[in-house]
Amino acid sequence: MNLRLPAFPKKKKLSSFAVLTSGGDAPGMNAAVRAVVRYGIANGCEVHGIIKGYSGLIEGLFQRMDASSVANILQRGGTILKTDRCEEFYKKSVRREAAEILRRRGIQGLVVIGGDGSFTGASLLEAETGFPTIGVPGTIDNDIAGTDDTIGFDTAVNTAIDAIDRIRDTASSHDRIFLVEVMGRSSGFIALEVGIGGGAETIIVPERKESLASICSTIDRGIRRGKTSSIIVVAEGEKAGLSAQLAGDLEKRGYKSRVCILGHTQRGGSPTAHDRMLASALGASAAAFLMGGKSNAMVGVQRGVVTLVPFKSVIGVKKGIPPELLTLAQVLAT
Repeated sequence: MNLRLPAFPKKKKLSSFAVLTSGGDAPGMNAAVRAVVRYGIANGCEVHGIIKGYSGLIEGLFQRMDASSVANILQRGGTILKTDRCEEFYKKSVRREAAEILRRRGIQGLVVIGGDGSFTGASLLEAETGFPTIGVPGTIDNDIAGTDDTIGFDTAVNTAIDAIDRIRDTASSHDRIFLVEVMGRSSGFIALEVGIGGGAETIIVPERKESLASICSTIDRGIRRGKTSSIIVVAEGEKAGLSAQLAGDLEKRGYKSRVCILGHTQRGGSPTAHDRMLASALGASAAAFLMGGKSNAMVGVQRGVVTLVPFKSVIGVKKGIPPELLTLAQVLAT
């Protein structure tokens, strides 16, 4: 992976900061935590880990970190700091209390590793209280605007492709259609990359409607070419049971099909080398920018360069799937 780091601020304006992980876990979060902690300590900062995300911040679950506290975690999935979805943090009064808790402990800044909801909390915390925050994009969905890649996406894709390679053997042996459901409620990035990489005949994503007639036409075209099995990759979507419903519709049309839901297996497991490198670069960059007085922003990757992106350009912005990849998927499936 060829990443270029930017020029970091030379003057250190903070002497103490904290780091937390929030929202859904993603492979590589530990590598990011490790980079944040070790970069901070190497540059003379005191670093605290907050256990259980924003919930732990409110509850006062702080841990003084040293280089040893993040040893041997680079290869581990999940997050040693734990994570949570904190409904209480939606309240302005709770955010104000959180800033006071941090300040009472002598902490001067906060690194938040997570997705859009986590960044919303960080941005509001800074806007309302003046407490400096910076974000690191950690989500398998790769749906964060302002960055070409997010921590955990590559691992999730590889986990799903490994499953598809195995499922295809069974599909071929039984002359069946398999619907493989991957994660992605409102984003089809995982489904698209898994579908192309796994050679799927059809890819169903939230960003594009696919009619039953079109799906059946693709299956029939394969049958005419002598194919006896097909793989259909389905992003889970907002409504549960999409794959089961589609399987039922295909059954009514005379196609034998089975459903395999990969679910949370995509979130777990050891991160790929790509995600370890990405997380290390972004984590260290977040610490460097925060110590240098930069905040109210996320570190992301744009065209191979680690970049600081204002939260206002990220939060609530829909990251669209490149239309050329949708076209490519259709071409390769013919």
